[in-house]
Amino acid sequence: MARRRRLEEPENHERWLVSYADFITLLFAFFVVMYSISSVNEGKYKVLSQALVGVFSDPDRSVRPIPIGEERPLTTRPVQPLVTDSEQSEAAIGEAVDPLQTIADNVRQAFGDLIASDQLTVRGNELWIEIELKSSLLFGSGDAMPSDMAFAIVDKVAGILKPFDNPVHVEGFTDNLPISTAQFPTNWELSTARAASIVRMMAMEGIDPRRMAAVGYGEFQPVADNASADGRGRNRRVVLVISRNLDVRRSITSSGSANAQPDAALRRAGTQTAKTPLTVPSAPGSVKSPPPGP
Repeated sequence: MARRRRLEEPENHERWLVSYADFITLLFAFFVVMYSISSVNEGKYKVLSQALVGVFSDPDRSVRPIPIGEERPLTTRPVQPLVTDSEQSEAAIGEAVDPLQTIADNVRQAFGDLIASDQLTVRGNELWIEIELKSSLLFGSGDAMPSDMAFAIVDKVAGILKPFDNPVHVEGFTDNLPISTAQFPTNWELSTARAASIVRMMAMEGIDPRRMAAVGYGEFQPVADNASADGRGRNRRVVLVISRNLDVRRSITSSGSANAQPDAALRRAGTQTAKTPLTVPSAPGSVKSPPPGP
């Protein structure tokens, strides 16, 4: 009787697919873990880490079938946030630096001696700040020619304002004593010339002219009684007004900083921060001249 020939099992040429599939699965798990680690959300990272540790370290859990029906999957306890919402809001408020507050603080620090002697005053609100100077610090009697002290003061103020884009306008005021000269027929011309002198000096120190304006109010917005010499001295003043934005500056100049109030309309105008003025490109070889501001 012939011997029965054993049938040889065919060789499986696709066994490598099993190892390849395991490799791809591990590689995918590796990239998932790397992506989770790169996330800045530490809470999600801890949840994922605890879940992975539980899956790979618990034998019963690793071979347990996926629950279906009414059985709920095991969840992990959410981690406590490292920073509370209140702390996050306080940190955000601390990071948002107010340009007006920074300018006011820097002016108080730079001119502490003048503030102590009541020759310079810094005041303001959330929409603008005012730097008030006695005219005797800056100009001679009945004149708009800046003194040496004026150049030193404006140089410091310009250095403080340069890093910011807030609009600036300078207000000039006089007392009610009449003036009638060839150069200044009335106090209107004198107050306006003094304000324009300060603006011109600030432009020479590098402040963008498009940010600035000069306004003269003459004798018609006094802050003290002109009946006394002390009152007239307080009325002879120059005020630098730094506004939140251009809309606020226009609203203030219409009435003067002494009469303006941060009412609802001004608060709506002050919702936007100051914007850097656009630079108009000029042709090669031409001289740039700033457009006249309001």
